[in-house]
Amino acid sequence: MRFRISFIAALLLAFASASQGLAANATVRDGSTLQLGSVTYRLDGIDAPAIDQLCIDEHADSWTCGVEARDQLAKLIGNRQVRCDDLGPDPSYKKRHLGVCKIEGETTSLSQLLVRQGFALNLESSATGRFQPDEARAIENRQGLWKGCFVAPQQFRLGKKDSSLLGGSCPSDRDKEIREALFPEQLAMPSACSIKGKFAVRARVTGNVGIYHLQGCRSYPALTQPDRWFCSEEDAQAAGFRRAYNCRAGTKSR
Repeated sequence: MRFRISFIAALLLAFASASQGLAANATVRDGSTLQLGSVTYRLDGIDAPAIDQLCIDEHADSWTCGVEARDQLAKLIGNRQVRCDDLGPDPSYKKRHLGVCKIEGETTSLSQLLVRQGFALNLESSATGRFQPDEARAIENRQGLWKGCFVAPQQFRLGKKDSSLLGGSCPSDRDKEIREALFPEQLAMPSACSIKGKFAVRARVTGNVGIYHLQGCRSYPALTQPDRWFCSEEDAQAAGFRRAYNCRAGTKSR
């Protein structure tokens, strides 16, 4: 009996350790995604700009808010290790997991810290969202994204150019100019993110929103006005894009 109890206790301890994960050095993928070892986690409860998203600042100038959101997450972590409570596969992309991630020794999650800084949105409704008070303060103080004008990250990822404008500097008489700046015809390529994405109705046949093109694909040079830029094939697939069919087997991004 004593052996059985000890065995069950060991199993429970192993299960708890697996679900919480071990503290490890994190690789930041974007403003709401990081990798610990072989597992990529999307931070639970928030939505942050993709690497290629643009915003408008308080002076009406365009800025790479997606790059800044990624850099802010990296700054928060610094050289410290991160521990993630694994919540299971991400419903939107099964190869990634949802995680409640914290810097080792800290009690506040990275999700909540990013919302406080204004570089991520509370993903849940204002009535039930865990980080609604943090978001309200960020809005009031015009922190991060809220200092200027932007569209919700999810709306940007879907190319919804008519989405509601958010932020403290969205003058109604400049609506057209603002949208042209947020969704430019020539979207600049973020550093080291050379994969081109294009929204395409025909991609919906496979349950996707668009098609991505690697540098080795025949279609790559002709695509001069991509709708999205991605840093890896995994990032493109997580965003709902499939690889172009004219890419030869074994083609890799350079």
